[in-house]
Amino acid sequence: MKVSSMAEMMMNGESPDILFWVGCAGSFDQRAQKITKAFASILQKTGIRFAILGKEEACTGDPARRSGNEFLFQMMAYNNIQVLNGYGIKKIVTTCPHCFNTLKNEYPELGGNYEVIHHTTLLQQLIDEGKIKMKEGGSFKGKRITYHDSCYLGRANDIYEAPRKVLETLDAELVEMKRCRSKGLCCGAGGAQMFKEEEKGDTRINWDRTSEALETGSAFIASACPFCNTMLTDGVKKNEKEAGVAVLDIAELVAASME
Repeated sequence: MKVSSMAEMMMNGESPDILFWVGCAGSFDQRAQKITKAFASILQKTGIRFAILGKEEACTGDPARRSGNEFLFQMMAYNNIQVLNGYGIKKIVTTCPHCFNTLKNEYPELGGNYEVIHHTTLLQQLIDEGKIKMKEGGSFKGKRITYHDSCYLGRANDIYEAPRKVLETLDAELVEMKRCRSKGLCCGAGGAQMFKEEEKGDTRINWDRTSEALETGSAFIASACPFCNTMLTDGVKKNEKEAGVAVLDIAELVAASME
């Protein structure tokens, strides 16, 4: 899959309709790379002219700010903003809610003003416009799917409907967990539980969240965040009897179902 960088497009006198911000997970984590490839394939199939920054893309600084290192966050953000503004970027799409939240809500305070959308929102738009059409009798027809709300997508940015509307087009049975939408339970990744041991006496929160997903009897757990995907996959592995349950990003589900 050949994807053009901003530098390559500029050298050819071209400009993209949208910049795909890949993110650290989507770039370096082997599992998340599959999500990146799935989404890029969708963009290519729908004819959207897009580019990536490639080696010019650095971490948004979100982990630094969340861990209290404001100086490091501002330094990283400023460097990214210089690159983005240098290319005249106006519209950005990202598959990571953490990147999405930081670029959309925190970069403007430092001079980075862009239209930032999450990939589930773009997927819904493309479906509504008829640019994405699903195969009849696709892989997920009649299958039971439950969706986990990412904290930075849901509670932080009030995006609840777009992911669900996309899943509804799969002709699958969408089953909600007992805690969902604004009352959904965090998988723990946003609270750094992905990088540390649980507090004494506590069970791992991602195990608790995955148990709620498995209680729905779903064959697939859909997520829209690479970090949620990691945490939920770990939770499924903990429940060995549920080995047949797959955790997939919404982009992967759509890519596998497109005509």
